[in-house]
Amino acid sequence: MSASAKPALLGGPPACPQPWPAWPVFDNRERQRLNAVLESGQWWFGERVREFERAYAAFQGAKFAVSCTNGTTAIEMGLRALGVVEGDEVIVPPYSFVATASAVITVGAIPVFADIEPDTLNLDPADVERKRTPRTRAVIPVHVGGRMADMDRLNALAARHGLRVLEDAAHAWGSQWQGRGAGTLGDCGTFSFQVSKNITAGEGGVLVTDHEDLADLCRSFSHCGRRKGGPWYDHDYLGSNLRLTEFQAAVLLAQLERLPDQMARREANVRVLDAALDGIPGIRRLPAEPRMTRRSHHMYILRVDEAVLGLSRDRFLEALCAEGVPASKGWYQPLYRNRVFQDAHRGPAHGIKSPLAAKGVRYDTVSCPVCEQVCRDAVWIAHPALLASESQVRQIADAVAKVAAHAAQLR
Repeated sequence: MSASAKPALLGGPPACPQPWPAWPVFDNRERQRLNAVLESGQWWFGERVREFERAYAAFQGAKFAVSCTNGTTAIEMGLRALGVVEGDEVIVPPYSFVATASAVITVGAIPVFADIEPDTLNLDPADVERKRTPRTRAVIPVHVGGRMADMDRLNALAARHGLRVLEDAAHAWGSQWQGRGAGTLGDCGTFSFQVSKNITAGEGGVLVTDHEDLADLCRSFSHCGRRKGGPWYDHDYLGSNLRLTEFQAAVLLAQLERLPDQMARREANVRVLDAALDGIPGIRRLPAEPRMTRRSHHMYILRVDEAVLGLSRDRFLEALCAEGVPASKGWYQPLYRNRVFQDAHRGPAHGIKSPLAAKGVRYDTVSCPVCEQVCRDAVWIAHPALLASESQVRQIADAVAKVAAHAAQLR
């Protein structure tokens, strides 16, 4: 469709009339594996969980994988195993799901927000350096949309200052940095299998690492404090119950089988989008990272330059959705704007309502300008759309071009 066609918001035909691929994707592989678990009577934390852990570790290029209930508890488990304790500071980005920071609070530590880079939307190593203090114990880079943070600079910074690095790779299943899988470049990395994710069992999580002692500590914590090889009712360490079920492992094994093909399709369609969107005034693509050798693409993110386009992000998004593009402004706001942080200095202390009260911290004056601007101008296109045919993906670019060309009429 030509960019000269009238925008759908003004009564023209939509650029994307066909339905988009549904999510989650499943077939007889899931059905057969689920039925096999059901009929076996072995539903609890058994061989299929171990099989999935081995397969996922191999897929990411890690030596060890420890599964758990979800991506949030994976971060909590990893922080505990890394030795983060009460009063430690952990540097996190504000452009992420709340679990990146709330997990820090759950283990008794203090989240410190460092800004993000405008072209990657990931943690800015320079601001990490500025926010570091003698109390800083760890850093959690988040690989937003499967685009990996600058692990070269972050690891060098961590080595200089004796910090631990936990990669929040909840969007980065299969992403690689110079041939190395996400989650394997720091001390450990965590992943989510929640229903919106590119590989899902409805819920679930996993931690990967190359360090056996760290993996053993995580396994102990997830398994009620039991130690490897110890008697069943001996609980030597503090633990929780974070075990994955055999049903979830069965689904994840099937999901993992088709993930490489899905990744290849998403990567090909992103190349199509990048080429088609390049040069549209007011539309800012995020540049590729040459050090990444594979990327998961949990979403496609572009930024709207209101000054150039002459249209606000929200009005642009309204017009784009009218064209049939499954786009949104994303669900991120700067994490420190959430009440759990804004009210952190207000008491009395309470384990759920005000867990940071009396900790001597306040976030109501925190500002990360890059993150705040990104939250005002970002547009997300969710990953299922990237599984569509090439011709349908080209319609997304047609829709963007049409809206941009008619910005003056859409104001």
